Amino acid sequence: MARKTAVLGFSVSPALAKEYEEIAEREGTTKSDLFRRMVNTYKAEREEQEFFELQRKMARRTSKIEVLTEEDVERLVFEDR
Repeated sequence: MARKTAVLGFSVSPALAKEYEEIAEREGTTKSDLFRRMVNTYKAEREEQEFFELQRKMARRTSKIEVLTEEDVERLVFEDR
C-alpha cells in the first residue's frame, strides 16, 4: 500500500524552530497540522492577490474602452483566456 504522507526536511534557524514549536503547542495542534494550515493560508493569500491583480488589470482596460453591459465584461474576460 502506498504511503499517504510524505516526510519533508528543511532547515530553519533554532530560534524559528523554537517559535514554530511554541505556536503549535499554543494552538494545541501538531507541527504537521500547523504546517498544512500555513500552506493553505499562503495559497489562499496568493489566490486573493492574483484576483486583485486581475481586477486592477481589467479596471485599467475597461477605463480605456467603453464597457456598458455585463456582456461587454464577459467578452473582455474571455478575451484574456
